[in-house]
Amino acid sequence: MGLNVSFRNSTDVDISWNEATGAIGDSVTVLPVVVAVTVLTDLSLSVMLVWFGVFQILWGLYYGVPVSVEPMKAVAALVIAGALTAGELLVAGLLLGVALLVIGTTGSLTRFERYVGAPVVRGVQFGVALVLLRTGVDLGLTSPALAGVAGVVAAVLVARGHWRLSAFAVLLVGGVVAAASVGLPTPTLPRTDGPLLFGADDLTVPALEATVAQLAMTLGNAALATAVLIGDYFDREVSPDELTTSMGVMNLVAIPFGALPMCHGSGGVAGKYAFGARTAGANLFLGVGYLVVAVFAVELVAAYPVAVLGAILVLVALQLGRTSLTETIASPLVVAIGLCGLLTNLGVAFVGGIVAHHSLAWWRRR
Repeated sequence: MGLNVSFRNSTDVDISWNEATGAIGDSVTVLPVVVAVTVLTDLSLSVMLVWFGVFQILWGLYYGVPVSVEPMKAVAALVIAGALTAGELLVAGLLLGVALLVIGTTGSLTRFERYVGAPVVRGVQFGVALVLLRTGVDLGLTSPALAGVAGVVAAVLVARGHWRLSAFAVLLVGGVVAAASVGLPTPTLPRTDGPLLFGADDLTVPALEATVAQLAMTLGNAALATAVLIGDYFDREVSPDELTTSMGVMNLVAIPFGALPMCHGSGGVAGKYAFGARTAGANLFLGVGYLVVAVFAVELVAAYPVAVLGAILVLVALQLGRTSLTETIASPLVVAIGLCGLLTNLGVAFVGGIVAHHSLAWWRRR
């Protein structure tokens, strides 16, 4: 079954099984992070899921492709590690929202893009794939037996030609485990105390440092690399500045209410594509799913076994890594940038990749 929505000439919104399974590919880049942040801070899981749901629907329909909405992972990682408080996290998100909105609306990133180099963008994509792969393995090791069961289920279905069904089946395994541990969840309304979670005293040096670190990663992966991947998979031209602007908008709108800082990202796009998404229908499925879960099943998400999410994350990583390497003729540089992103962070890899790319070009011209 399909539904055609007129937007930008013609946007195909398909309400089908492939779009439903494709939605799972983006959710696995979100759920482990938001659950960890919920456990370690005062931020509300239901509030975070509501805003992820709202923007999944909004940006899916706006761009007309299965664009991703993910947590800003650098600042989230700092909170999980205890280096930032929840208030500092939200202040950093607001600062990032302002910076991204200014960069996007002035067209600065499109002008800067010509100096970056295609191998650098592919290298950042490959770095994301490696980070997702490592994260998936780490999550799987929290419960090797359960991850093994999930892996066997996925492997059997993939071997029988059901790649897209594999994600749904693995997700269902985790849902059964979570339901067995918490029983039937009770409906809960999202909290409304977001504005009380941060103040002027949260504008600290760690918050500023986190803002700078996240900004480089966001511009490299969530804007430049995502724009390229959307062209690869869906033949749709979306400029990095458009993505940068939409990231600025959603953070400035949502963070005052207690939302987690959000961005687009190539990992989520690759995940949706890998499991069948080809239209914005995947965003509708996932957005509505987040909203329903935020009210009716937030306890189930909090109890969901992360080892199962790790198994799906590995499949997403393999899809993105394959695309990164097959769409370039500069594989050594792409791999080097990706490894740099894995061993340091994607912001450092992005900046270092630009330097390396231009240094190699200069050397060849000698």
